[in-house]
Amino acid sequence: MIQTKDFKIPAVVESIKKDAKEVGFAMSCDNETATLLRTLASSKRNSKFLELGTGAGLSTSWILDGMDKDSKLITVELDETLHKIAKRHLENDNRVEFVTGDGEVFVKSIENQKFDFIFADTWPGKFFVLDETLELLNTGGLYIIDDLLPQSNWPERHGEKVKNLIDYLDSRNDLSLAKLNWSTGLIIATKI
Repeated sequence: MIQTKDFKIPAVVESIKKDAKEVGFAMSCDNETATLLRTLASSKRNSKFLELGTGAGLSTSWILDGMDKDSKLITVELDETLHKIAKRHLENDNRVEFVTGDGEVFVKSIENQKFDFIFADTWPGKFFVLDETLELLNTGGLYIIDDLLPQSNWPERHGEKVKNLIDYLDSRNDLSLAKLNWSTGLIIATKI
């Protein structure tokens, strides 16, 4: 069986994990999701990427590791403390733009932009402003969400929100879905 230790890990990952732990942030994606994000990012050349929910920048580092030199990533995070960690480790990469602010406000404010890859790792883009977020996706673009399998830290009734989200995505005729009962539970959707 392949172990996650067998994967090439971006150099900044351990430093990001250490800094995130120091501020008490434990919601970064796991290595399984991270390696999938890198692999999917590497399938998009000269593309525009959007990450909603930077956190401390762990998933951001893996997405950047998969992107080619001609691609651009916008990553949005509400928590300024977490965004400072991400910026400290990743701002030297000229392919990334950090937006500190509310993801819902950001999604609603974007005009005349489309993305080839959207990773929604926060409530905006996943549980609300979902239609507006999917509207930002190019045909053939990838929409990725995680944390869909039950977890001990879920708030009461969160399982219902997840079920409703999955049912809604299933009902759309403009998406082709792959549901992965793996890692924290993921959906990868392609806009058709």
